[in-house]
Amino acid sequence: MLNGKRKCMEKDKKKTKFIFHPEYPGGPKELTKFIYVQLKYPQSALESGVEGTVMVEYDIDYQGVVIATRILHSLGKAFDEEAARVVRLLKFDVPRNRGVHVVFHQKARIKFTKPKPQPAQPAPMQVSYTTVSKAPEPAQKEQE
Repeated sequence: MLNGKRKCMEKDKKKTKFIFHPEYPGGPKELTKFIYVQLKYPQSALESGVEGTVMVEYDIDYQGVVIATRILHSLGKAFDEEAARVVRLLKFDVPRNRGVHVVFHQKARIKFTKPKPQPAQPAPMQVSYTTVSKAPEPAQKEQE
């Protein structure tokens, strides 16, 4: 009787997970790392020094490609375009969903901080060497 209950429970577990959601290769940490490596602070906003967060909602098709983006919270046009550009670069792994083509919706918060000025690096020191290709001649004995 125990075996019968166990089989019934296993069937129930299989049915609860009908649609599998997309995952970024490497997990959420790699997703965040990729976003911030690709992200560039807009040049047009450097003078104003605006900082903040842009909230982006994006759609992922059944192949794992981002097909659409929507800005939910904006900082300005330049920031919105940059956030959308970076999100469109994402590629997700989508497991097979029993032949059903599903579009997934996800959100991302992208934080923009003004880049810190780089300290002026001293020019690299250049050293040059000269070599002499002539070998010294052996000293000849004086004859008396």
